[in-house]
Amino acid sequence: MKKIGKTETRYLTESALMIALGTVLSMLKFGGLWAFGGGVTFCSMLPMVLISYRWGVKKGLVASGAYAVLQMLLGIDNIQYATSIWMAAGIILLDYLVAYGVLGFSGMFRNRIKDPRLALVAGIGLTFFLRFLCHFVTGWMIWDALWPNEFGMLPAIYSLYYNGSYMLPEFLITSAVAAAFYKPLKKYLE
Repeated sequence: MKKIGKTETRYLTESALMIALGTVLSMLKFGGLWAFGGGVTFCSMLPMVLISYRWGVKKGLVASGAYAVLQMLLGIDNIQYATSIWMAAGIILLDYLVAYGVLGFSGMFRNRIKDPRLALVAGIGLTFFLRFLCHFVTGWMIWDALWPNEFGMLPAIYSLYYNGSYMLPEFLITSAVAAAFYKPLKKYLE
């Protein structure tokens, strides 16, 4: 049996704490404010961003993968609406596993962009955009087939509005908090 060193133990402990923090924050949604639905959390994905930025993409993907599975388990009742195995697979993969798993790529700009705050925000921008794309595709291809929108909009346009109405504020809030708190967190992130 392989021994786990102090660094690995620290990574596992920090990841577990950040996954727990992200999960609690994901349950604190500001919903009902958006015309098209959805809800905004207060930086629920920032803990996964910080793990990836601190430990690198490889370890970030492991932690965000665990976070994705937990998010799927918490939202498992959404799968009951699928009318086929393909729809269920699409919801599992694109609304949960891939959508939250991509957060592990957040640290990819750490050594590529000189300004560390800009590197952090660029990572947030990329991964939130990838997450948005996942939800956009399921909204367009799966959810609209289950519940056509009441506005008579084209499915792709409705999915763009619906998912953009909560992902854009989520990106702006998370980026602002990450940039504002970079200096106090600098010692942790190095």
